[in-house]
Amino acid sequence: MGNIQFRNAELADLNKIVAIYNSTIASRMVTADVEEVSVESKVQWFKEHNPETRPLWMVEDVEGQIVGWASFSSFHERPAYRGTVEVSIYLDESCRGKGYGKTILQYCTDNAGKFGVTNLVALIFLHNEPSLKLFRHFGFEDWGTLPDVAVLEGIERSLKILGKRIK
Repeated sequence: MGNIQFRNAELADLNKIVAIYNSTIASRMVTADVEEVSVESKVQWFKEHNPETRPLWMVEDVEGQIVGWASFSSFHERPAYRGTVEVSIYLDESCRGKGYGKTILQYCTDNAGKFGVTNLVALIFLHNEPSLKLFRHFGFEDWGTLPDVAVLEGIERSLKILGKRIK
């Protein structure tokens, strides 16, 4: 999995970003969205990213095929939280379970300091054991639990906050 490339996302990538995101909704494990989102609804979110402090990366394999995307999003808008970002990783359906997540998360943790990041946080449903395992493998610790804060398919779900201090 070492042969993947990261590049800054362009607005032209938003269709693929949204398609990958929407492909995760049905599983009820990754996102609290319960219906597909539109490209138009994600334009503002896209604009909140920038290559200097809040990157949004497209991840490609050696043939230039998009395997997924990753982003650093502001944890909170208040200035004192500037160094803390939420890391998100989304993989194309055909690329899940193949080790790409590890390679991408390694890249994110290795490069976080370049973007002024001092803390990475991940918000992961408690029943999403594969993602919890992935982040814990990279030293993310339990920073909190929000019990039964989401309802998916009529089932209350808890949200785990995992965090890692970047030195």
